[in-house]
Amino acid sequence: MKFLALIPARYASTRFPGKPLADILGKPMIRYVYEKGAEAFGRCFVATDDARIEAAVRGFGGAVVMTSAEHRSGTDRCREALDKVEAETGERFDAVVNIQGDEPFIAEEQLKLIAGCFDDPATDIATLVKPFGPGEDIFNPNSPKVVLSADGYALYFSRSAIPYLRGTEPGKWQGAYPFLKHIGLYAYRSEVLRRITELPQGTLEKCESLEQLRWLENGFRIRVAETRSESLAIDTPEDLEAAVAFARGRLK
Repeated sequence: MKFLALIPARYASTRFPGKPLADILGKPMIRYVYEKGAEAFGRCFVATDDARIEAAVRGFGGAVVMTSAEHRSGTDRCREALDKVEAETGERFDAVVNIQGDEPFIAEEQLKLIAGCFDDPATDIATLVKPFGPGEDIFNPNSPKVVLSADGYALYFSRSAIPYLRGTEPGKWQGAYPFLKHIGLYAYRSEVLRRITELPQGTLEKCESLEQLRWLENGFRIRVAETRSESLAIDTPEDLEAAVAFARGRLK
């Protein structure tokens, strides 16, 4: 299969404006992500709506495509970017990998896992999960959970802890069941990406504010692979400090 890696990147952010350009040991954060995507898939583009990000990417020799500022999600931005890249290059891609622009140290293992999901021809969309660690809060609504079918497809995503363990005290749930945390890395067959971005919001998506529920409601199959690699997402300036410390540690 021929993959196109896309990195949606906005400058505006309530908690951390200009996040993609945040400096990590002399390199903008977006460069770390871009280099990982390009190494894994060959063809990689940053999809942005901001001239400052465009200039930064071109400055380090990266590929970038300008997209609308009106998109509600990274998935919608990826759809426009796919259409533009194919029109500008004349290439055709079988699948798109949507890499989060705020995870500069995304693991090679994770990118290989999500690409491998498409070895199954029944896969429409792919994503990753990771078992919750002992110190993580399964009741945190900002860490969506997922339950799977016996053959590795997503049955449901929720901000609540799922499944509900009847007859077990909530304080003992985490030791009684291997709860799975959703990792926000997606890949889509190209024709599926175009179809899901035409769908109206569904009832479940509105309830949970999770766009992947729209896809499940409409019958798309989401293949799930399990990763053991830790991710390091940067949402705040405090997270950036941790990322800089992590980067320094890797250079020792």
